[in-house]
Parts: sequence; structure tokens; C-alpha cells
Amino acid sequence: MKQSLKKDLDYPFLLVAQMVCADQQIHTEESKALHELAEQSKVGATTLTEMEKILTQDEEQLSVAEIASRVAPRQRNEAMGQILSIAYVDGFCSALERQMAQQVAKIWGWSDGEVERQIEKASAFADTRFIGNGDKEQVSLGARMLKNADSLLSKALVDKLATFSGKQQKVEQLRREILLSGPEYDEAIRQCGFIAEEDYVFAERALKHTDKALQNLGINLQKVIQEIKDKSSGKGEATSAQEVVSQLEEICKELTAKIIKEIDGVQESLRSKERALSHFSIAFMGKTKAGKSTLHAIITNDGWDAIGVGKQRTTRFNRVYEWKNIRVIDTPGIGAPGGKSDEEIAKSIIDESDVICYVVTNDSIQESEFSFLGLLKRKAKPLVILLNVKYNLRDSRRLEYFLKNPNKLFEMEGKSGIGGHINRIRSYARKYYGNDYFSIVPVMLLAAQISGETEDKKRKNELFKASRIQDFLDSVRESLIKDGKIRRSQTLLGSTVGVIEQPLNWVKARSEVYENLAQFLKNKRGDIQNKIDKSRQDALNFLVQEIKAVFEDALNIISSFAEDYWDKNESELKEGWQKKLKEIELEERLESSYQVASQKFNQEVKEAVDEVGSELQLINELGAFDFDFTEQDSSFFDRNFVKIAGSIVLIAGTIFTFFTPMGIFAGVTIGVISTVVSMISGLFKSRNQKKSEAVQRISESLSNQIIAQKETTLKKSESEFSKSCQLVSENIDDYFENLSSELEKISEESELTQKKLATGVNYLNRAYAKRIIDWLTENYEPLTEQRINQIIGKVKREFGKKIIIGTKTQVPSNKTPEEINLVIQEDVTIRYIK
Repeated sequence: MKQSLKKDLDYPFLLVAQMVCADQQIHTEESKALHELAEQSKVGATTLTEMEKILTQDEEQLSVAEIASRVAPRQRNEAMGQILSIAYVDGFCSALERQMAQQVAKIWGWSDGEVERQIEKASAFADTRFIGNGDKEQVSLGARMLKNADSLLSKALVDKLATFSGKQQKVEQLRREILLSGPEYDEAIRQCGFIAEEDYVFAERALKHTDKALQNLGINLQKVIQEIKDKSSGKGEATSAQEVVSQLEEICKELTAKIIKEIDGVQESLRSKERALSHFSIAFMGKTKAGKSTLHAIITNDGWDAIGVGKQRTTRFNRVYEWKNIRVIDTPGIGAPGGKSDEEIAKSIIDESDVICYVVTNDSIQESEFSFLGLLKRKAKPLVILLNVKYNLRDSRRLEYFLKNPNKLFEMEGKSGIGGHINRIRSYARKYYGNDYFSIVPVMLLAAQISGETEDKKRKNELFKASRIQDFLDSVRESLIKDGKIRRSQTLLGSTVGVIEQPLNWVKARSEVYENLAQFLKNKRGDIQNKIDKSRQDALNFLVQEIKAVFEDALNIISSFAEDYWDKNESELKEGWQKKLKEIELEERLESSYQVASQKFNQEVKEAVDEVGSELQLINELGAFDFDFTEQDSSFFDRNFVKIAGSIVLIAGTIFTFFTPMGIFAGVTIGVISTVVSMISGLFKSRNQKKSEAVQRISESLSNQIIAQKETTLKKSESEFSKSCQLVSENIDDYFENLSSELEKISEESELTQKKLATGVNYLNRAYAKRIIDWLTENYEPLTEQRINQIIGKVKREFGKKIIIGTKTQVPSNKTPEEINLVIQEDVTIRYIK
């Protein structure tokens, strides 16, 4: 029986534990708060076991649904308050946390209005942390929301949240204090806060503009479909238009799904910018077991319980340590065994990180682990490489050998030198990151870890110094103090451009592809009409020749018929003539000739149409439109090209309404004899004379009528055949016209959206360029559109690679080119525009 059915579990408490994990980030203080809350509330052992399963994401953990369904109705209102207080403890409720609250409310049968009221109430009390004033204390959201709560759980939660949100935590670490303390640091953080607030306004405006442009694109695509639906309604011969509607509905359905996904990405980016607004964030990334968690523990003096020899996948969520407006984030391993989900969780933190510290080890530098740097470059994220030099210091003899000459393992040259490792790192980085404008800091994390384990003060100091971790801490501190402001602008302005460029490039590619596709179909429309005209003429010539041949055979039997039936009565004549015509299968052959001509025409037209579909598929296979799509984008176009091409191939079966007109050959043989009977009378003529005259008259009469009937049949057949051909031609022409026209409209709508998104990109690039100028001149000033226009002329940026800034004034840079490259990590060119 599942533990979810046990009565001794504290389900409201477990719901709080699930909310701690809901945003895929486990804040260090949240984790501590949860454990202390369990202790204060005297939570039972079985509940603690389930809590640990949730925090470690054990496969046997109880789900949110299982827990929520077991919360007693009388506890639910307070339980919702508890999980929302945890969600808003950092002043921000993420989309994932909101989703969990909504999921719980749905399980409880709450109305949408009730859960939104609770969330709105919680958000109204949320405090964004005060920027730049370490002395200000605030009463936490949890304390204010739950101050009247009566349960032991809520009282304990109030106390803990008040401590967490309202008071700074003291960090007992002598050497590590230098990273996060001192007047220079405080002033840098204050300035970073001001910069972030101003830059966020620009980022928010651009992202909301992007969101609206994408939503309008989705709406307008539906209008395109509706227009052609309206056009085709009420037309009996509207098969072609209906086919186009069917195809475009499929295309627009996929486009709309992609648009929604892009909108979600934009909105999530905006939320991540908001979440990180008050903090300078450093994220540790790298393959599993590279030492990220150890580095995190060394810096924060927390999380040592997760570090151990042979431990696998110690980080299942992004673990966040936060103090004095700085966040240190430990992420799951890139390429960890068992799952892409870990990598996706790690990726989720990139947008809100100011610096990525990528951890690699000297014992396993493989090209595959550096491909991840391509994603960082696509998001224009500044990078620092931490090279963790591995050496088994747990062996006492090796430890002593290391301490005698700690610099030996860090030598660049020699058999055991790290120079070759660094060269390989830079080589792989240039391939995937585009450049090697970053620092590579070699450290020995194990030495720093052991320094924290020993009680011997002298040995502690020796190990910590020998680990060179202080070099890394100093570089981070220097980066914060010297370049923290531009780092914040890189996150809120520079990299936000990538968030907009992603849908911009997507929309641009589609606009161009559908424009080319529409033009291709337009060109083929004329070719097909020429082929249809030729096919019609060929089939008609065939039909005429066949009809003439049939009537010629009818003429050829007249003579023998007249000889055999010259002296028969009217009934016998008619019966005999019908028998003769039946022998030569006149009606059947006329019908068959029409059918064969129709099939010949249909086949040739179908081949012409098929050729377009096949050519379109070939264009897709050869990539003739030559656009640089992602794998996902390529599959999208593969599907749509195949759909359009396949539909073109199948179109013959739906719009070739070509039938033999009913009765077109009826009456060809009846009545031909009726005028002959009166011509075989005459009592005074000899038998031979009578026979000769009768044969002649019968032959002349039948010949004249057959010739007349042939002309009538030819004229009627040509007319009906041409009408059928014209119907086919018009249907095909309408099909290609409608399809190319509507694809053109999709292209036009995409192009309009593209221009709107490009405006947002330019808006942010100009703001970012102004911040770069401020950084170069060490003269920061409030960021306003007026000052941007006064200083910045034109900005051309190849995102993540280079930025060319045209200025309206001379810019006296205080930075060297090497320093600019190291910090901006894009090639920066400043040009004065006179």
C-alpha cells in the first residue's frame, strides 16, 4: 500500500516541501527553513522520510496530486496560505510555483476565482528586496500573511520566514568574507541595483512589445484562414479553395503552436529578469562530477552533506545560495547519466545569470562537454572557466608531497603541466563559443574542501592557499566591483536581445520561405496552364480522330447493308441497320473514345501537377531555399513541405471532375432509315433496276445522315470535352492561385511581425550600446531614451559575436581592447559619426 494512504503523514507540511521544489530551484535558506520547520512542528519520522524523497526527487516520492488530495478540507485554506508564503518568500512567484498552486486548487475543487484571489492577495504583500541598503529590515510576506494563523505549522513558518526574509544571515567564513563584504562591495551592489532597475524598464518594454507582436501574428494567421473560407463558401466548384483551406489550416496550426511556444519563452525570460532583478547571480555549470557542488559548498560554506566520494547526481535542481544581493547557483550536471531533464533544469537559470562559471577537470577534457558553450554564446552570456585540477589528496603521502611544492601541479609546462589542458579548452571554446575572451582559473577544489575539514589551523591555511581558490574568489570580487554594472546590463539588455532575436529569426525565416514558396507556385501556375493547354489539344485531337474513325467504319458498312436489305420492309431495315451498327460497336466505341481522351488528358495533367509536388519535395531535400534552421525548425519545414507537396500530388483526385456527358451519343443510329422506306416503291421497274435504285438511295441517305451525325457528334464532343478541360484547368489554376496568394499573406504577416521584432532588437541594442559607452568612459548616468538618442547614432550587432556602435560624440575610452574583449566577450567597435 502506498504511503500516500497512511494517516500519520503531515500532508500540509509535505505540500510546503513540494512548493520549495516547484520552481526547480532549491534555495539554501528555504531548505534550512523546511528542516527547522519540521523540527519546530515535531513532524514525524515517516513525514521526514517523504520530505527527503521530495527534496532529492526520489522516484518513489509522493506527487503533488497525491499529497493535496489527502489534505483535510478544514486545513486547505491555511495550507494554501503556507505554500504561497513559501512561493513569495523571495518577493517573486515563478510561473511554475503559480502552476502548482493552481493544480492544488483544482484538486480541491476550488473555483478559478478563489485561487486567483489567494494568489493576488499573496502577490500584493510580496516585497522585492531592498537594493543597496544592507541595514534595512523588513517583515516577511509569510509573517504578514500568517500572523493570525493558529496552527503550530503556520506559527513555525511565520518565525522562520520572518528570519529568512527580514534579516541578513551571518556567514562564518574568514577568507570567504572578502568576496561579499567591504565598502567597495556594498557600493558596487548599490550601483548594480540602480542600473538593474533602469535597465529592466527597457527590457520589460521590449519583451512586452515582442509578446504583443507574436500574439498579433497568431491572430492574423487565423484571419488569413477565415478569409479563404469565406471566399470558398457558397461556390459549388470550390473544391480547390477547400483544399487550400485544409492545407493552410495544418500549416497555421503548427505555426500557432510554435508562436505560443515562442511567447512562453519571451514571458518566461521576462519573469526570470524580474526574479533576478535585485541580485548579482553567478551560476556554476559543467558536466556531472566536475566539482560544481564542491565549489558551491566552499564559497557558501553550505551543502557539504551533498559532497562525497562516489556521489552521483548530487544536484537535481538548481540550488541557490543568496546573501547580501548576490546569488550563487549550483546546477545539475551537463550530460549527467539518465537525463535530459537535468540539462534542461540547468539551462533554465541561464537567462537570469550575470556570469557563468563553467567548471571542467584536467582529467577529462572532452570536446563534447564544450558544445554546451554554444548555447551560452547564443544567449551572449559572459563566461569564466574554472579548471579543477584533480589530484588524490586523500592519500596522506600525496598530500604531503603536494604541500611541499603546491605550485608544481599548476605549472604550465612539463609532463604534468596544465598548459596543454588550457590550450585544448581555448581551442574547443573558439569552436563552440566563438572566441576565447575569458579567464581560465586553475584551482584544486579538493584541497579547499579538505581545508574545511581539518582542525589544524596551520594545515587549514596551507591547504586553502595551495588550492588557489582565493584566486577565483578575488577574480569574482574584482568582476563585481569593477564590472558588476556592465554585467547587469549584459543580463537585462544585452542578452535580452537574444530572447527577441530567437523569434525574430524564426519569423524572418518563415517569411522568406513562404514568400519563395508562393513565388515558386506562381511560376509553376503558368507552366502548368501551358501543359494543360497542350494536354487538352492532344487529347482533343485524339478524340476527333477516334470519332472520325468510328463514323468511317459506319460509312464502310453501308454498301453491304444496302445490298442485303434493299427489299426489306421498314421494320426489317431498322432491325438490320441496328444489328450492323451493333456489330461495329458504334456507340461503345464513341463512348470509349471520349473516356480514353479524358483519361489521357487527366493523366498528363496529373503528371504535370505531380511534377510540381515532386520538385517541391526535392527543393526541400536539397535545402534549395538555403536557410539555417535549427533541427526543430527543419523538421517543421520538412513536415509542411511534404504536406504541401503531397497535397499537390493528390489534388488530381479531388478537383479533376471530368465525366462523359450523359446522352452525348444517344440517337446516333436511330432515325437514319426513316427517310429511306419511301424510296423503294415502283411497280413498273425491273427487279434489278429496283435493287440498283434502292441500294443507291439507301447508301446516299445513310451516308448523308452519318456524315451529318458525325459533324454533330464532333461538334458536341469537342464542346463538352473543352468544357470539362476548362473546368479542370480553372480548378487547378484556382488552387495554385489561392495557395500562393494565401502563402504570400502568411509571408506578409510574418514580415510585418519581423519588422516589429526588429524594432525591439534595435531598441535594446541602442540601450545596451549606451551602457557600454558609460562603462568605457566610467561615467554612468540615468538611462533615458533622450540620452540614448543624444549619444548613440546607429548600432549594428551580430548577436553574441560583435557589436559596432556609431556614436554622435567622441568616446574617450578608459579600457584597453583586451579588457573590453574580456568583459564584453564580443568584438566591440566604436565609430564616431560626424
